[in-house]
This record gives sequence, structure tokens and C-alpha cells, in this order.
Amino acid sequence: MTHVRRGDGRLSHDLLPGEAPPQDECGVFGVWAPGEEVARLTYFGIYALQHRGQESAGIATSNGEQLLVYKDMGLVSQVFDDQTLSALQGHIAVGHVRYATTGASAWENAQPTLGPAGAGTVALGHNGNLTNTRRLMELVRERSGTDLSGELGRGSSTDTAVITALLAGTAGEDARSLEATAMSVLPLLEGAFSLVFMDEHSLYAARDPHGFRPLVLGRLQRGWAIASETAALDIVGATFVREIEPGELVVIDEDGLRSQHFAKPSPRGCVFEYVYLARPDTQIAGRSVNAARSEMGRVLAREHPVDADLVIPTPDSGTPAAIGYAQESGIPFAQGLVKNAYVGRTFIQPTDTIRQLGIKLKLNPLREVIAGKRLVVVDDSIVRGNTQRALVRMLREAGAAEIHVRISSPPVKWPCFYGIDFATRAELIANGMSIEEIRASLGADSLGYISTDGMIEATAVPRARLCTACFTGEYPVPVEDAESAAERRDYQVLPPRHPGSLTIAGAQ
Repeated sequence: MTHVRRGDGRLSHDLLPGEAPPQDECGVFGVWAPGEEVARLTYFGIYALQHRGQESAGIATSNGEQLLVYKDMGLVSQVFDDQTLSALQGHIAVGHVRYATTGASAWENAQPTLGPAGAGTVALGHNGNLTNTRRLMELVRERSGTDLSGELGRGSSTDTAVITALLAGTAGEDARSLEATAMSVLPLLEGAFSLVFMDEHSLYAARDPHGFRPLVLGRLQRGWAIASETAALDIVGATFVREIEPGELVVIDEDGLRSQHFAKPSPRGCVFEYVYLARPDTQIAGRSVNAARSEMGRVLAREHPVDADLVIPTPDSGTPAAIGYAQESGIPFAQGLVKNAYVGRTFIQPTDTIRQLGIKLKLNPLREVIAGKRLVVVDDSIVRGNTQRALVRMLREAGAAEIHVRISSPPVKWPCFYGIDFATRAELIANGMSIEEIRASLGADSLGYISTDGMIEATAVPRARLCTACFTGEYPVPVEDAESAAERRDYQVLPPRHPGSLTIAGAQ
């Protein structure tokens, strides 16, 4: 097996310095297609998933005899070029884009991870966040002692590296197939995991029993593809077949596709995928994300009407909901803000003078559109509030007569332990302020959040099949233990309200 390393780099993709929006941990993609250029298919697959992670990118391929992994810090287009892709030969590939939630933003934590697996090798990509990593690490140490090998030995600090170490199984005459090892390891994992992994001969996909993060299966003309979102299947010309089911392991090899369940499914898909994380051209549980966001805007208009002249979105995440709000309210829709789509793709840090301009690095108002107008400004969520505060101030300076902020998700009051990087609870503006206090802090004339019921209604998915923990504090899977949670987030764990639900409250 070969491990290739390149230089380092840092990216800035937030609207304000130090004010990153909620980020999904990763995007994963896999392909099994003899006769196809699988590395190039994977390149375009993870390119379509770039929004799910912008810190590092990697691709692993197998030609049936050996695995090759190439990964680096940066965007997909920065990590790979034509020469690199040409060197990644084979008929199986796994790709990954990463944003760090567990483990630092460093090359050692880039994926796919690579390690031994019985008589062969495993390359693995992970979207999600495990909640029992400490316990799993104890299992690894029971097997390996203090002399860690593989990704952990090379300095990786991710839960993905722990999964990879567990999949190593046993070597020699007692070695089991990777499929058999996976069926014994997957039931041990708790929390959120959508996995795409491979050995020299087979492609695998697995999804946690709750199905927190999306994972879908597609059919290629000469093979199969697996991706975090249906939009990535579209990009590579794959036909959507179905979602990987919660608790399911899928194996694809020369004998075809087979699957088995390692756990009983208990679906609790992440509602924030509909609100913000997924691409609008993706479908989740048979529902178009764009349609769900537009419906959220229509619900928002019914719940929080206002007399105004224009509805404008905060580009790009607020656009579908703003269109829905305009359609329901009858208020004209307009693009009042212009977004610079490229400034976040630079490695060059701005000067102090430019940094003071803050949000104008990314958004600039169209004065002739908004001057003298009463505006409804639609955004998907408020985390710390700094971005919206700067936006309101900028619109005032551009001549807006009134600014009415409308948010297409409820107040974010709780962190996510299942693969989204929110601020700490102490930093979440809705945790310590009432809606009226938030409005005053933003400097808006009015503020309205969609209700939790209205948001859920817009997804067309039953409440019982959704995870709403970041809005309600009801966690389907317990955090590993109160001490580790308090160290990371300053919370305490309370007893479950009912089976399968855990409430976490701010430490007093």
C-alpha cells in the first residue's frame, strides 16, 4: 500500500473572520466500476460534495492487487490535478472531503484512512461523529497495547482512525474477511456514521442504525456508486437506486451487490440537512431539499407576516426559503446582496484594513435595489449572531428603511454530537437570550423564527423519524459520558425523558 503526502494549506470559507457557519463533518463517495476511470468519477463525486467539507480531500483506488491513497489539505480542485488522477488506477475507489469536528484540521487527519485488514488493506471514509470513541479506543489498546500502528500510529486523532484500527481484525491464518470483521465491529459503534470503505477487491457502505447522515446507492452503466447525497450521483451519471438503510452493510464485488443488517433500524435523520447542510438539488427520503426549504419559507410567511416592499435572501443558503416567503406573502423577491463566490477559496489572509470590512469580503449590497425599501431578510439559521448583526448594519448603511429578519429554522440552542460543528452552547445566541433580546442585539426591526412544527411539516418526514436535537435538546443517542461532554462543551447529561431520548442541559 502507498501513502502520498503533499504540502499544507489553510482555507477560510466563513462570512466573517472566526465566524464559521454550522459545518457538516464530511462527504463520502465510492465507486465499483471495472473499465471506468474510477478516480476521475470519484473526483467529480467529491467535487459535488465540496460543501460538506473544505479542509481536506482524498481518494483511494484499488486495481485488485494494491491500494493507493492520495490526500492533502485544501479543496478538491487544489488537491488533485490530471497527472495525479491518472496515477490512481483501478476499478474501485473511495473519496472523501473533510471538515474537522473530531480531530484537528491537519494532514494526519485527512481521509480516506488506510490500514491493514486481515489478509489485505482497508481504506475508509467517514461522515458523522461517534459518541463512544473513548470506549472504542480502549478496545484498540486491548488489542494493540500502547504500540499503536496504522493511522493512529501516524498521529491521527479522529474517530475514523479508531474505526479503521478496529477493522484490522486479526492477521495470519485466523484472518477473517473484511465483511465478517465489519459485521462484528459495526454494532460496537455508537453515534453517527455513514461509511464508505474498500479493500483490494470489494466496495463497502454502512450507515448507523439511526441514519443520522445521508447515504445513497446509485447504478452506473458498468457498476455502482455510493454517495452522501443524490446530487453527487447526478454529477457522475449514476441513476439513484435507493438510500442505504439505517443499520445496513452493503458489499459490492465481482459477484454483484449484497447486503445485511448489523443492527435494527431506528431512523432519526438529521433535520438540519434539510435546513442548511445538503445541496438544494439533493433528495432525502424522497423529498427534494429545495422543495423543503421553499416550503419552510412559505410556513415562515404564514407564521411571521410583515408589511414590506422586498424579500431578499442571505446568499446562497437563504435563497430557497426567501423564494417561498415571497410566493406565500405576495411581496416581491429581489437579489439585494451580491456574493463573492471565490474569496473563501484563497490561502491568502486579508490585511487588517480589509479584515475590518468583515462581511463585505463575501457580501455586498445592491444599493439601488434596497435603498428606501422595507426589507424582509431571510436566512437559514442564527448561531452566534455576529454575521446577521453585521448584515443588518450593512443594509442600514446602504439605505434600507426597515429590516425584518426571518429565519427558516427554530432557535439553535443545543450542540450536535452527530457530525455537525456548531458553536459551544455558551456561544449560541439563542441559549442566553429571548427572541426580543436577539432582535435588539441584531439591530433588526423585527425577528421571526419558524416553529419546530412548521420546519418538520416542511420536510414531509414524520417527527419520530427526525433528529431535532440542536433545536429541542432531545438526543437519540447518549453522549459517551458526562465528564467528557463537560470537558468539550460545558454540559451535564440528564436522565432520558423516555427510551431512546436523552436531554442535555447547560451546566448550572
